[in-house]
Amino acid sequence: MGSASKDEEVKQALLEHSDSNGLGNGQVVVEDDAGNLRRIWIESKKLWHIVGPSIFSRVATYSMNVVTQAFAGHLGDLELASLSIANNVIVGFNFGLLLGMASALETLCGQAFGAKRYNMLGIYMQRSWIVLFLCCFLLLPLYVFATPILKLLGQPDDVAEQSGLVAVWLIPLHFSFAFIFPVQRFLQSQLKTAVLAWVSLVVFAIHVLMSWLFVYVLQFGVVGTAITLDVSWWLLFLGMFGYTMWGGCPETWSGFSSQAFAGLWEFIKLSTASGVMLCLENWYYRILILMTSNLRNAEITVDALSVCMSINGWEMMIPLAFFAATGVRVANELGAGRGKAARFATLVSVVQSTVIGLIFCAFIMIFHDKFALIFTSSADVLDAVDNLSVLLAVTILLNSVQPVLSGVAVGSGWQSKVAYINLGCYYMVGLPIGVVMGWVFHLGVEGIWGGMIFGGTAVQTVILAIVTMRTNWDKEAEKATMHVQKWSNGSPDNIS
Repeated sequence: MGSASKDEEVKQALLEHSDSNGLGNGQVVVEDDAGNLRRIWIESKKLWHIVGPSIFSRVATYSMNVVTQAFAGHLGDLELASLSIANNVIVGFNFGLLLGMASALETLCGQAFGAKRYNMLGIYMQRSWIVLFLCCFLLLPLYVFATPILKLLGQPDDVAEQSGLVAVWLIPLHFSFAFIFPVQRFLQSQLKTAVLAWVSLVVFAIHVLMSWLFVYVLQFGVVGTAITLDVSWWLLFLGMFGYTMWGGCPETWSGFSSQAFAGLWEFIKLSTASGVMLCLENWYYRILILMTSNLRNAEITVDALSVCMSINGWEMMIPLAFFAATGVRVANELGAGRGKAARFATLVSVVQSTVIGLIFCAFIMIFHDKFALIFTSSADVLDAVDNLSVLLAVTILLNSVQPVLSGVAVGSGWQSKVAYINLGCYYMVGLPIGVVMGWVFHLGVEGIWGGMIFGGTAVQTVILAIVTMRTNWDKEAEKATMHVQKWSNGSPDNIS
């Protein structure tokens, strides 16, 4: 009897330990190596169900920009510089803000999906459309007055005027962001990721064909490259929303609803916090391009840095896929009340993204003098890119960790907190160090970029890691449950 009683006590202890680790369902799990490996395998499958299609979708989407930039680069150095400035500064400024604002859906839709409040996902997406569309109108002067703004920021006259022309032609692209970002997050939060990959693949193929047609056949020049981006991004939205509207999401999309106009002010506040959090990150390296325009031999420097930023942005699609997947996994688990499972998902995601970052870091170091050939055949630009390759490799490595931690913040709803962290690290520490290294110590673009990496990105990554490690995940799960109830207010299906 004593032995049987002891066995029951051990079994109960294992059950409690299993639940505390977020496994639930009454499973008994012995914490040995085999058990840990099984947990990692299960979580990895859940994670890569989102990461795999998201990487493909994001790489294909970003590759449209790379293809466009490559076509512009082979038209000439001025065309490459003007498209880079228009795309990386004017469009990039707005891209970062709107993308960040749309990330509020990763918190809301992810937690609502975890809590099985499926009806709210379509409402949240429509609210996001309304908020982002209005925001697009507020940002429109940046496109219309791009030329004087760029001249004021120190750009050469010929680059500023050409960039301003390109920016005006990119206004349709600007408005597409208001619709495509929300529908992407709507689909991701309910694990409908395969459609993102397929739509992106088809549109990428169309984009390559259009780029060749508009630039070489119709000879529209750099304006033709802008038009291809406009058309391609709207095709992305139509493909994804068409899937949603025509039966792809029967539980979460029931058509347009007037409920989307309810609670807009609260939604604006959360979207704004999300926008500030992500756009402070997105703008950081775009400011780097503007700062280098005042250095000697500015056109070559801007071209070289634009090539590096394009490679960085291309590879960045992988950690951004982990950002999205981590946000969804954390939000789903917190919405379902499983705090420890959210913590475990975070750990698995950080480790796997870091390993991939190390691989790409090594790749850049090995092919340091060759990868720029994708964009340009200019010997001066190729030499300048070679000199920046070490900084590019370090940036890629750091960016394999930082976006994943930001994904944890989005899944947990910490956008306001992280916005302050980003502001302090990037603009009160990193940017001033970059200025001092670049101009006071006369280290040029290497000094500016190096100061911004080690003074801003590295510090921010360490702080986010500390915040994540010190988090009480059980308390976060309780908050998420209340969060879902709060944001369901105003719905006829309101939780009582």
